[in-house]
Amino acid sequence: MSTETEQSTQLHGGRLVAKRLKAHGVTKLFTLSGGHLFSIFDGCREEGIDLVDVRHESAAAFAAEGWAKVTRQPGVAALTAGPGVTNGMSAVASAQQNGSPMLVLGGRAPAMRWGQGSLQELDHVPFVRPLTKLATTAEATAEIPGLIDEALTAALTPHSGPTFIDFPMDVVFMEAPEPDEPAPLPDPAGGPVPDVARAAALLRDAERPVIMAGTNLYWGHGEQALLELAQELGIPVFLNGLARGCVPADHELFFARARSNGLKGADVALVIGVPMDFRLGFGQSFGEETELVVIDRAEPLRDHPRPVAAELYGSVPGILDALRSEARDGADTGAWVSALRAAEDEKRAAERVEFDDDRAPLHPMRLYRELGEVIDRDAIVIGDGGDFVSYAGRVVDTYQPGCWLDPGPFGCLGCGPGYALAAKVAHPDRQVVLLLGDGAFGFSGMEFDTLARHGVNVVGVMGNNGIWALEKHPMEFLYGYSVAAELRPGTRYDQVVAALGGHGELVERPADLKPALERAFSAGLPALVNVLTDPDVVYPRKSNLA
Repeated sequence: MSTETEQSTQLHGGRLVAKRLKAHGVTKLFTLSGGHLFSIFDGCREEGIDLVDVRHESAAAFAAEGWAKVTRQPGVAALTAGPGVTNGMSAVASAQQNGSPMLVLGGRAPAMRWGQGSLQELDHVPFVRPLTKLATTAEATAEIPGLIDEALTAALTPHSGPTFIDFPMDVVFMEAPEPDEPAPLPDPAGGPVPDVARAAALLRDAERPVIMAGTNLYWGHGEQALLELAQELGIPVFLNGLARGCVPADHELFFARARSNGLKGADVALVIGVPMDFRLGFGQSFGEETELVVIDRAEPLRDHPRPVAAELYGSVPGILDALRSEARDGADTGAWVSALRAAEDEKRAAERVEFDDDRAPLHPMRLYRELGEVIDRDAIVIGDGGDFVSYAGRVVDTYQPGCWLDPGPFGCLGCGPGYALAAKVAHPDRQVVLLLGDGAFGFSGMEFDTLARHGVNVVGVMGNNGIWALEKHPMEFLYGYSVAAELRPGTRYDQVVAALGGHGELVERPADLKPALERAFSAGLPALVNVLTDPDVVYPRKSNLA
């Protein structure tokens, strides 16, 4: 009897992987077929975890990161040994810089043959480790569940990020006993609440306070506490990264165009969940006299580029609630908010000329005006491109958390289709819009086949100007010429998408754009609206890259 019970609890390694993932709430595994992964695939099939297969491993890994971005739960990808893992490396690096919690499962040549030249034999761990919070190899079948627990815990622990486990074929095909249920994973909103007295005193005395919040506000589930703090104390809010949408774009305290006025003119700035990297001028986006209060989930990974007045690390909602409680009855900020609103309104009014531009090929701003009239308030918008998406970052309004995804500070093109796949799988009833440059399409355009095979009706909107615009224009400014900056003008990427099973249209004139967008949204297929945009339009750079 005891022998039968013992035998009934024996599971092969792939089943142990899947069972542990399921116990932690994982429902999707993004992957590309590979023999080293068969045991994991079999386990997922038995445990009811959906396999979502793509055409290139980078898309699988980007989809896992995209899942994390839209759900705030760990995304999981399985990549076969050798080139499968190396193909996913850019997405792992992107997740590291975005703080995206994800787990990559790698195939691995069998341990019993290690060093003898098995197919795709490569020790992944040494080169994956610098990009991950944990990178290890399963040495025995029985240790697999514990490694999954450890990797997911590490992925979610602030600062969150990617983790990696690879599985030798012999280890993952052998059997071991089914383990006990795992302990709960970390609470992303949890953590200590430090003494906020110093920061609260600064905030009470501030006449021109601002909030500059970024991605770790989102990972820390701080949006409600941020909104309550801003409303009660009357503080203008600026957002970047995944924090976009944590204060709705039509809220009276949200600002986008007046950022320079706000950050330079502030006497106190709450810098929440965002590093002072190139996007904030390495700290120089703030005024020289601005007192900085840094709030984040954990201590920074890099030293601040300028002195700060106070630092608060721990539970982001807890810290913001404590600040709201202790900084009440401060100075009246009404005049400051009104001044910023006037600057915001003036800058938005100045954009009308570009929004109404009737040129053909189109100005990117005209395209975004038309798109804004057909997307829903809760649409998930994904940017994958250079100058075309830079314009989108300026003018596309976001109203809810998790509704704006872009490559982030790593800036890796080709992320978009994977992000879009995950977003639509996670939220099938919402519009998912993929904004693509024609350059970016070349990295992962074949993933429209993936979208078609899985019935994922993402709507792609392409700005097709036939050049690498973010490089061509600056190079011509510097040197009077450009090299390696040309693409083929007018390429029919829409026909490529149609050939892959989707819906495609070409738009050459502004009057034709909105009807084409409406047809794309109603097609019930993955779609690409290929819009020819003017290559002579130069995107105005605002940030220092280095």
